[in-house]
Amino acid sequence: MVEIGSIQLPEFPILLAPMEDVSDPPFREVCKKNGADLMYTEFISSEGLIRDAFKSTQKLDIFEYERPIGIQIFGGNEDSMIKTAQIVERANPDILDINFGCPVKKVVCKMAGAGILQDIPRMVKLTKAIVDSTDLPVTVKTRLGWDNNSKYIVEVAERLQDVGIKAISIHGRTRKQMYKGEADWTLIGKIKENPRMHIPVFGNGDINSPEKALEYKNRYGVDGIMIGRAAIGYPWIFREIKHFLKTGKHLSLPTLKERVDTCRFHFERSLVWKGERLGILEMRRHYASYFKGYHNFKPYRTKLVMTLEVNEIRDTLCEIEEKLEDAFLQLA
Repeated sequence: MVEIGSIQLPEFPILLAPMEDVSDPPFREVCKKNGADLMYTEFISSEGLIRDAFKSTQKLDIFEYERPIGIQIFGGNEDSMIKTAQIVERANPDILDINFGCPVKKVVCKMAGAGILQDIPRMVKLTKAIVDSTDLPVTVKTRLGWDNNSKYIVEVAERLQDVGIKAISIHGRTRKQMYKGEADWTLIGKIKENPRMHIPVFGNGDINSPEKALEYKNRYGVDGIMIGRAAIGYPWIFREIKHFLKTGKHLSLPTLKERVDTCRFHFERSLVWKGERLGILEMRRHYASYFKGYHNFKPYRTKLVMTLEVNEIRDTLCEIEEKLEDAFLQLA
């Protein structure tokens, strides 16, 4: 069993990564149904939350069926982050997570996200201030370092543990890498080898199959893994990894009906959550993955991503279920 403060997770939990414009409640719901053990919200701007901006405050909404659930925040100003932590606490999540990993320029330039990796003492000081300001267990998601010359994550993880965080998730790339190249888990493994580390360490980056999950579990000794992009349009990856780790065997691939049903459920939830226009637009990133491998899916995908009509999307999903066949599935 893995513990984050008083929160108990199963042995070797599989986590859903916080992803902007992806990890919203509709997406989290389909991931939870398919076995995600711990999920995080999209990251929330501290400045936006303090200003009561709708896009930020909406992200505070969590539901009982999602638990355990963490709310992730980002920002570079200590006072603002402390106020944000207190606002988050009132939303009653199970965990408060600090984003020290986002590589996007508009975040980094404010010394937030991965930007703070340029100033480790400031990173530690900010973390301590947040830990001291809340009764929630605080976790951190970060990267190996700013660039190849500043991969201080082994030391950083220990220092963050010493100021009170209860778990750390590490993406195996530097900020300079963004999402390019192969994730390097070597230093993540070295954190686990550090005899002074006692909090859970979760690895993140490039886990896209049950085989790789097992390989990295055994090679690097992490307490669990965090899945990000591989779950977009394919929430079944959580149950597939769990089954493979337990039995050494693969689950059957989701059937065409299951793919359509899950996609439809996700779409309808998105309409309710985000409103018609935004719900339609933000679902577009998911369709190709929901039906990946179907060589005759392309004309249907074109329909799904080109229309702004709800009923046309519903009709297209029905048509997919009627006219595509599982026999056409080409394994990647």
